[in-house]
Amino acid sequence: MTNQTTPAVEMDMAALLDSVEIAEPRQLRRGEVVEGTVMNIDRDGVLVDIGFKSEGIVPQSEMHSLGADPLTKVAMGERILVYVMQPETAEGQVALSIDRARGEQGWRVLQERFESGDIFEAEVTGYNKGGLLANVEGVNAFIPMSQVVGAKPGTDGTNPLSAQVGRGLRLKVIEINRRRNRVILSERAALQEWRAEQKDRLLDELAEGEVRAGRITSIRNFGVFVDLGGADGLVHLSELSWDRNATPEDLFKVGDEVQVYVMKVDHETKKIALSIRRASPEEWEQLITRYQVGDVIPGVITKLVAFGAFARLPGPVEGLVHVSELVDRRIGHPEEVVEEGDIVPLKIVRIEHDRHRLGLSLREARNEAMVRGWQFDADGRVTAVPEEASDSFKSEVAALLPKMAERAARATEDASRRQQVQQERETETTTQRTAMRDEAPVLTAMQAAMQQAQAELQNQQDDVPVAEAPAAEAPVVEAPVAAAPAVEAPAAEIAAAEAPAAEAVAAESEPEAAAAEEPETKSEA
Repeated sequence: MTNQTTPAVEMDMAALLDSVEIAEPRQLRRGEVVEGTVMNIDRDGVLVDIGFKSEGIVPQSEMHSLGADPLTKVAMGERILVYVMQPETAEGQVALSIDRARGEQGWRVLQERFESGDIFEAEVTGYNKGGLLANVEGVNAFIPMSQVVGAKPGTDGTNPLSAQVGRGLRLKVIEINRRRNRVILSERAALQEWRAEQKDRLLDELAEGEVRAGRITSIRNFGVFVDLGGADGLVHLSELSWDRNATPEDLFKVGDEVQVYVMKVDHETKKIALSIRRASPEEWEQLITRYQVGDVIPGVITKLVAFGAFARLPGPVEGLVHVSELVDRRIGHPEEVVEEGDIVPLKIVRIEHDRHRLGLSLREARNEAMVRGWQFDADGRVTAVPEEASDSFKSEVAALLPKMAERAARATEDASRRQQVQQERETETTTQRTAMRDEAPVLTAMQAAMQQAQAELQNQQDDVPVAEAPAAEAPVVEAPVAAAPAVEAPAAEIAAAEAPAAEAVAAESEPEAAAAEEPETKSEA
């Protein structure tokens, strides 16, 4: 029975097999993109079921497009697209790549972004000595250091780019070459374009006098730049702190979050002036509570300007000494009296709480300061500082000691020179007076000679009798001629050079004698 039916059964099975089409195993080709399911995740990579006779393996080196830590970006059972790099390896597995699968489509996306100039975000996956590495849509791209914002070589030898790994950056495609497999990105270009758009918006929103939060993006010797969320504003050095002596590097570092006061918004130049110290006015009020109008306290000159000098008081708090409050006399510039770094006594003449300003005076503080031990030279410069002022500014006083000693020596030298000049003037005056007295006898001798001649002539006239006057009238008139030799004799004895002068004087005396004699003649007549 069995033997008879066996051939029939075999024939039925053969017919059945012929009638059923058996599907042949699918053949994979290099470069093909297929979809698979994540079956396992380990440190070597990800095991993916792609419906082939064996699973495929995706090594970590082919997963950069997922981010800095790619193994954490996939999950068991997740469906992903993979690129077939090798249909069958020596281990019998299929070599797959997530990066290349995304890259084929990514090149087209990047080309579109390059042509349109779009800005996009991407995560930094690595770095080298030249810049940062990023994977965009499965395509490895390079960001040169010159195109990374705020990336500068560290002074301690560390690479500043290492801290950028894992960060998301706003980027823009500035070069693409599919044939050379080259894509260059720029954070700087993207940031500039994005900021230009945000700045216009922010300028319309900002209002002078409001306080906003910002982040310090750059530190310079003239101040710091603060990002307000799309636009940078400048905080000038004078607006960083109530202590003007502090430097930006000592107060802040890049990345610090600060509160800023909006001082001015210029829509034409698109500039924003900010202040950090004005954002906390209560700090100034706390510093100023220790002072009152009329107090005389030491201060350090921190800056000279045409209209006065800024001085820092202990605290620290700063005020202005107007040029008219430096000395009693009129000066053209404060440098005629003070220099930066000088320690001087100052009197508080005004406290403006609403404007956070102090008015100081060196001129009004001088008298009281001299009583306390301050010393000044003739120009009003400080030459000696009392001990109480030295305690407030120890380092400043130590640095100023050589300069004050030089001023004191110069003041002593000037005083000695002035005393010497005064003595020379007094000596010259005395000499002139003595010379005048010495010259007076010479003139008196000449006059005495003339007077003597005239006296002798008068005596001769007095000896003539009154009755004989008419007869002797002619000799009387001629008497001056006879008296000439008597006048010339004293003149010749004085000096031969003065003889003409004596003769002239004698000649002038003849008319005088005749005139004196004429009344007598008339009276006799």
